Amino acid sequence: MPKKRSGGGLSPTQQAAKFLGVSVLAGAVMAGIALPAAGALGLAAKGSVQGFDEIPDNLKSPALSQRTTILDSKGGQIATVYSRDRTVVDLKNISPYMQKAIVAIEDSRFYQHGAIDLKGVLRAVNQNAQNGGVAQGASTLTQQLVKNYFVEEAGDDPTKVAQATQQTLGRKVRELKYAIQLEEKLGKKKILENYLNITFFGEQAYGVEAAAQRYFSKPAKDLNLQESALLAGIVQSPSRYDPVNDEAEATKRRDTVLQRMAEVHDISQQDADKAKEAKLGLKVSRPKNGCITAVKGASFFCKYVENVFLTDPVFGKTKEARAKVWNQGGLTIRTTLEPQAQESVQSSIKSHVNKSDSVATAATLVEPGTGKIVGMGQSRPYGYGKNETEYNYSVDRDMGGSNFGFPTGSTFKPFVAAAALEEGRPATQHYSSPYEMLYPSPVQTCSSKPWTNLTNEKLSNESTEEKGPYALKTAMAKSVNTYFVQMISDIGICPVVKMTDKLHVVQGNGDKLPEVPAITLGSKGISPLTMASAYATFASRGMYCTPIAIESITQKADGKEKSLEVPKSTCSRAMSEKTADTVNTLLQGVIDSGTGQQAGLSDRDNAGKTGTTDERKNAWFVGYTPNLSGAVWVGSPKQNVKMTNIRIGGVFRPLVYGGEVPGPIWKDAMTGALSGKNSPSFNLVDIPDDKPKDNGQGPTDGDNNGDNRGNANGGNTTNGNTINGNTISGANGDTNGGGFPTPSFSIPSGFIQGQNGNGNGNGGRNG
Repeated sequence: MPKKRSGGGLSPTQQAAKFLGVSVLAGAVMAGIALPAAGALGLAAKGSVQGFDEIPDNLKSPALSQRTTILDSKGGQIATVYSRDRTVVDLKNISPYMQKAIVAIEDSRFYQHGAIDLKGVLRAVNQNAQNGGVAQGASTLTQQLVKNYFVEEAGDDPTKVAQATQQTLGRKVRELKYAIQLEEKLGKKKILENYLNITFFGEQAYGVEAAAQRYFSKPAKDLNLQESALLAGIVQSPSRYDPVNDEAEATKRRDTVLQRMAEVHDISQQDADKAKEAKLGLKVSRPKNGCITAVKGASFFCKYVENVFLTDPVFGKTKEARAKVWNQGGLTIRTTLEPQAQESVQSSIKSHVNKSDSVATAATLVEPGTGKIVGMGQSRPYGYGKNETEYNYSVDRDMGGSNFGFPTGSTFKPFVAAAALEEGRPATQHYSSPYEMLYPSPVQTCSSKPWTNLTNEKLSNESTEEKGPYALKTAMAKSVNTYFVQMISDIGICPVVKMTDKLHVVQGNGDKLPEVPAITLGSKGISPLTMASAYATFASRGMYCTPIAIESITQKADGKEKSLEVPKSTCSRAMSEKTADTVNTLLQGVIDSGTGQQAGLSDRDNAGKTGTTDERKNAWFVGYTPNLSGAVWVGSPKQNVKMTNIRIGGVFRPLVYGGEVPGPIWKDAMTGALSGKNSPSFNLVDIPDDKPKDNGQGPTDGDNNGDNRGNANGGNTTNGNTINGNTISGANGDTNGGGFPTPSFSIPSGFIQGQNGNGNGNGGRNG
């Protein structure tokens, strides 16, 4: 009877014999080899065969995860992203030295044996028995390839990885069966190729091509003898033999490989000795993975592309299915980002706002008629350190943006004007537009219940001199609050909401806009991408196109390349051409003689609107030409900075207006993006000048209040309804007379913040 060790369990010899019995018996059953010695091991042959036969016959080679390359519209590389840094290459593109080195050290009889090396098994059993443990393995390259298949299928799931690598007889038997299948199906050369492409070489490098680039900054086909020996030696223990962190240990291992190559006559002893004298010769290239490495400030656009992939059903029916394709990689994604436009956006942002400023800016450019996003950037870089953030201020929350977007101020007013024009109101529409007034009541909504002013809420214009009557043209240029509240009262809230629905204008959290009169003053948070896309509708004469970021995708898998379906922009008519042309004429007046004069382009038709919100916490300029639309926001991501007596981009600003800071950013970004491009014209309409009295007031940024400022009962707004808060004179002592009063509309504390309730300012998610 076999002896047991005093500690219980089988002795090393018995353990090895048991492993040999099961493994060899399993191989014998499949290969038809008669091995009399198996019976002498005292194992139940019948039970072993039954378990072996129950293993499924087909081993499916996994699609190896590879790096994904994201390109701009011209084919320039923006970034590479990957779950595993791997580039699959053919055997012909792997150095012969590398092929010989890996075979010599891992499975020197690779070309002589089948899936199982019986001599190797017996040698390992004998060696392990002598050492009293497991000092030497007996797995062939084919068996190792099978194990790597299981690991690759496990992905990043620690439980599945543990199952794929567990040291059990069951796993070994399964490996043996599949190894036999691979030998018959693939042949030696393909097995070697697959092994060199799948195995891990440390330092985040999977496969020999990534390893060659990581350690020597060269392709695998150019590896010399000593470089090949070094890489081959790493495979057994990537952490122990890591040449970056332990040069001495890696050198000893390299020399072991070289000596083994000489022993099996792959190289001469003289060549081995000469190679041993050489230095490691490392030329390490650090991993460059993820959108954080994107060029030209395109990190946030890169993340937007990733979020599009992970959320759009065109790439998979479920979140898990889409994530699997993304993590598998091997994708080449050509995007809509134009390098000229992106460079212009980043250059403009950098020249106007510093990343260390207490406020930030975000800018997005969209092509009218196609929905293509051609530029996207912000002043705080992508990252997790000081003055960095992982939040994309240009987009909605579900695409990586802030929780609510940012209040838009008077940039919302053109939507009200478009709704009124669609309802048949003339472009010369007059309203009394007093300096101060109660919100009209009742105001019809889309439901049977109208909005009513139950608390006698008031609003006012920028200054006491700003009072009507006004016609639409002047009211838009001066951004007269009371005019547009009277307009929304006249036509009802429902036409405005229907118009914004057609323009896909929603709050940054995805919610629809509330049916309250105050929406005309821009009290709700909206993202720059949403605003740029909506204004692009005016530029394209009434056709709204959903924004898109991806032009095409190809995927490499199993040595083949295929095209994937990508989301397409959907264009629909949001308003008549006449309405769009009229709005274009009105908004051209904002730039020519209104609040946006500092933003105007001198060499082409352009139009736009300024916006500044309560206490100057947000300032906007949204504008466009017939062939490009752009939105620029400036403010505090956490909505806790009042832009008065503030330094932005090294320039002191007593008061920030939409036309003063965002306007020039828009102007410079658009100028560079459109340089050398054609200059189409708007189809303008004739709108007679306003004949009523002129108060002699020059163009001021009358939209400074942005929201429902100055109401008798206070200015704090919750869900679009004003509740008691600051008085009309403002909690900080500002007046509503001449000069530049601070608007009294208040955003509730914590209204805009990072996801999970944390701010999205400095330091990103944990801000």
